[in-house]
Amino acid sequence: MKKKIWELKQLASDPSILDMYLYGNVEAGGYDWWTDEEIISETSADYFKEELSKYPDVKNINLYCNSFGGSVFEAMSIRNQLKRHSATVTGIVDGFAASAASFILTGCDIVKMYSNTTQMLHNMWNVAVGNSKQLRKAADDMDVMMAGNRQAYLEKAGEKLTEEKLIEILDNETWLTAGQCLEIGLCDEVISEEVNLKNAEELVQKMNATMQQQINNNKKISEQLKEFVVRTPKEEPIQKTNAEKLMAKFKNKNLEVK
Repeated sequence: MKKKIWELKQLASDPSILDMYLYGNVEAGGYDWWTDEEIISETSADYFKEELSKYPDVKNINLYCNSFGGSVFEAMSIRNQLKRHSATVTGIVDGFAASAASFILTGCDIVKMYSNTTQMLHNMWNVAVGNSKQLRKAADDMDVMMAGNRQAYLEKAGEKLTEEKLIEILDNETWLTAGQCLEIGLCDEVISEEVNLKNAEELVQKMNATMQQQINNNKKISEQLKEFVVRTPKEEPIQKTNAEKLMAKFKNKNLEVK
């Protein structure tokens, strides 16, 4: 099974320009317990690295974005890969750049937004499993990761945005217009014409359905974890091993910026 969202196109008329399209969720690969299939994600950082390495000599990269975000780990790596590339990277928001997608945009040298597009910033979230000590540690770990995430936004914004204001924006899960993003430094240019948001609206509906499916899957996994734990002493060593494996996959799968 493959999940494809990244699309890379080198212009035939000018091979020094590479167009990239991020339309949808940013996700790592994994395993689908319900269909018994390995998931190869073409929106992962690994896949992105493989594809980007095919164009080492391009001078300009245009990153077109219409995404609700996804995995924080994948977004961190993708953002830093863009920063490291020698090309001038221009991010263009075609609809939504929410959560992890807005984080990826901080890796662009220039960010442009159509006048009717938006970015959304919020704190990362996770579904945690464990005892009270483990749950407290999960929260502490997320605070450390968010401190790092904030630096990416602050580097992009420069003097236009203070960390205090950024924390307020993140805490309130804030949607920002193109004009507001320009004001606080997360956008460098507002394109006056409006882009057709029909595809973006369809994406919202699709993403809402995907999120509901993920919630339902999380509930099923939680029930499975309970079944693994409640076993007779004779079965405990084997079941404990299975439970640990399942919990590890569960945590890796669900730690997201959203």
